Amino acid sequence: MKLKSIWDLANPTRFLGLVDVVLPWLVALTAISFVVGLYMTFFVAPADYQQGETVRIMYIHVPAAWLAMLTYSVMTASSIGSLVWRHPLADVSVKAAAPIGATFTLLALITGSLWGKPMWGAWWVWDARLTSFLVLFIMYLGLIALQRTIEDPGRAARAAAILTLVGFVNIPIIKFSVDWWNTLHQPASVFKVGGPSIHPSLLWPLMVMAIAFSLMFLTLHLAAMRNEILRRRIRTLRLMQASGEHEAGAMPAAQEA
Repeated sequence: MKLKSIWDLANPTRFLGLVDVVLPWLVALTAISFVVGLYMTFFVAPADYQQGETVRIMYIHVPAAWLAMLTYSVMTASSIGSLVWRHPLADVSVKAAAPIGATFTLLALITGSLWGKPMWGAWWVWDARLTSFLVLFIMYLGLIALQRTIEDPGRAARAAAILTLVGFVNIPIIKFSVDWWNTLHQPASVFKVGGPSIHPSLLWPLMVMAIAFSLMFLTLHLAAMRNEILRRRIRTLRLMQASGEHEAGAMPAAQEA
């Protein structure tokens, strides 16, 4: 399949063709990345001199938190594409990404709680980052509920896009909460001015796991978008069939009258 520009993917049929080509490769790359990342997590990365073996939770918790925010950022960009440019696949992207983002957020909250108990002595504290991250999870659930409550796809897409844009204000709050307030979380140690402050023996397994999580998101997102397009086509066909049956039933009644 030859594409002249990225806008050619606005055609759902061409998009489905691309997904059929790249999805098997993405699945393979995701599996390989997780095998390598998990091996490095448990057999290469050393235990922390303070946290001991519990530091290994970091290799799941941190990438899940990164992807939870990245997914919402993708949804925000898609919402702009839906509202401003009326891109036919933008609202499909928003709807497909919401459950994935909610899962990443829940995973980050659970692993954070498991990590926080031995480190902080509590499963949960109303720390600025934890609270803002919980708000992100609630936002995801609200978007999923909104999309499923409104039957008309057009109205649902517009409402979800507006709510997504409003909720994006929470992303910088999550990111900079450790700088703005006194929280239990440490400041950024990977993406910071001057380069990472984390030791390479811990950094490399973390980055490999981040790549694995990113590939998993891309794989799940494309698969979910494909399923949503096919679901909408089936819905359209059923509506056309129901309309045809209604018209066919109305014709004998009109002839009798």
